[in-house]
Amino acid sequence: MSEDVLIRDVMSKPITIAKSAFVTEALDKMLDGGVDPLIVTNNGDVVGTISRKSIARKLGRRQASNIAATSIHVANSVEHDFTSAYPDQNIDVLIPLLQVYKLVVVLDEEHRLVGQVTAGDLLRVVEPVGEIEDVMVPACVIQTDERVVHLRRRMLDDGIDKFVAVEGGEPMGVVTETDVANAMRAFKEVVEEKYQDHRIRNLIVRDIMSTPIISAEKSSNISTIVEMLLSRNISTIPITENGRVIGMVTRESLVKAL
Repeated sequence: MSEDVLIRDVMSKPITIAKSAFVTEALDKMLDGGVDPLIVTNNGDVVGTISRKSIARKLGRRQASNIAATSIHVANSVEHDFTSAYPDQNIDVLIPLLQVYKLVVVLDEEHRLVGQVTAGDLLRVVEPVGEIEDVMVPACVIQTDERVVHLRRRMLDDGIDKFVAVEGGEPMGVVTETDVANAMRAFKEVVEEKYQDHRIRNLIVRDIMSTPIISAEKSSNISTIVEMLLSRNISTIPITENGRVIGMVTRESLVKAL
């Protein structure tokens, strides 16, 4: 790692949302900017973060079934999955921080918000060495005809935020907390409250998964994988061998391998 590279050289503009805003505004902002999570502020102070996962969980809860998505405030989904650093610190300090937290908030000497660093920002300047096996993690798979309510339950019970959707063992798409959050918002907007409990059981993974799938062969090199993740602004790439999914590489798994 270069001793001359400072956090100010890799940080990006902070993307914030007010604590008083609605979760639909936060989700739109994340999708438009390709960011996750957002920094939540209150009167200019950082009070937490909000992620696509926390929005998906909030919209999918039975207690929120009779509440319109446009009426749920960010304050109800605030998390604290972040830490802080300063612009003049060496980027070496970012590695252990981003191995634990999704976001590093950058503050100036007066503790004012001046930037942020995510896994993507770090991977633009440094990447792991080795083979795909060194950065690959197990892939969680789900059948495309599985019900979304079962998908949500697996996400909640097992702490899984992304699945490879398969048919006959072949990868057909990826389904993440982003897809679930979008589906829950759309569902609430078009289905009357009295029909929601029944109709949501008809949703299957094929209805909400992201396609076409972007995957890579096991023979690919790490640089190619990093370029694909950053240029396509995605978080996960399934790794295949002979047409079968054998694992996946994520931004988080790459940072953990540094």
